[in-house]
Amino acid sequence: MSKKQCVEMYLYQTKSGALELRRDSETDTIWATQEDIAEIFDVKRPAVTKHIRNILKDKELNKKSVSSKMERTATDGKTYQYQFYNLDLILAVGYRTNSSKAIAFRQWATKTLRDHITKGYTINRNRIKSNYDSFLKAVDDVKTLLPESVHVDNESVIELVKLFADTWFSLDAYDRDHLPVKGVTKKKVKLTAEKLNHGLSELKQALIAKGEATEIFGVERSKDSVASIVGNVMQSFGGEELYPTVETKAANLLYFIVKNHPFIDGNKRSGAYAFIWYLRQANILDISRITPAALTAITLLIAESSPKDKEKMVGLVCNFLKKV
Repeated sequence: MSKKQCVEMYLYQTKSGALELRRDSETDTIWATQEDIAEIFDVKRPAVTKHIRNILKDKELNKKSVSSKMERTATDGKTYQYQFYNLDLILAVGYRTNSSKAIAFRQWATKTLRDHITKGYTINRNRIKSNYDSFLKAVDDVKTLLPESVHVDNESVIELVKLFADTWFSLDAYDRDHLPVKGVTKKKVKLTAEKLNHGLSELKQALIAKGEATEIFGVERSKDSVASIVGNVMQSFGGEELYPTVETKAANLLYFIVKNHPFIDGNKRSGAYAFIWYLRQANILDISRITPAALTAITLLIAESSPKDKEKMVGLVCNFLKKV
């Protein structure tokens, strides 16, 4: 990546106050000069200079991580060195600048943040509109993971699309069994049938109290069904665990409960609960990613999958647990 490529972009505000930042596809962030930032927020450059100085002085941001000397071709056709600032700095200036454009930006940013907190998601409708065909293809691609006879509502499929959008995922990788199935979190998290049964018992009582389950919910089909699953998940050979990471243990716990049907009723809900319960025990539960709708969708995928695709299902779960 050349220094010149890093600055081939446009920056402007929409009427709603949203910042539209277009950049070269190879760059990792947006870079702008003080003149660029002044133009974005419709202020004079000295105001931007003052805000940048105060932001760095207050240690709100670290100068080394938000600024860089880069080349830019000027109107005279010659290339000069300029001081550039990244997206973090641009946004910080927007929150300190007093102009109509900066106020519109802050109003938009506050609303976007509020939506993200209360709804659990935000959507760039213009981005979806301009890439509508690709978006629909992604939805259809995820649907092909299910047997033809199974119907999954679009909302659940879209949840999966959102999960996989920020991880490396493709049907080609799925078809060739190249999905990551090992996970990365190696820590000792004790899992016993006694502890899991206690958690599942609490789930049962909560559901019964809400009228969402009966007394047969969570009743084992045969004695020690849960203990057998826990033994499978925690098994080891020669001192080496079969599933060495938290992610693979959690994924297999979900899979075995959903597919082995250890209970007379409530296998999907019990499996989903056990999955979340174990991730919480391991302190790696990310509720911003594992939303109720996403968990429902992935549980249904597992429930309706072919037994021969067990490793693929585990790979899917590990894939959306992966930190990005």
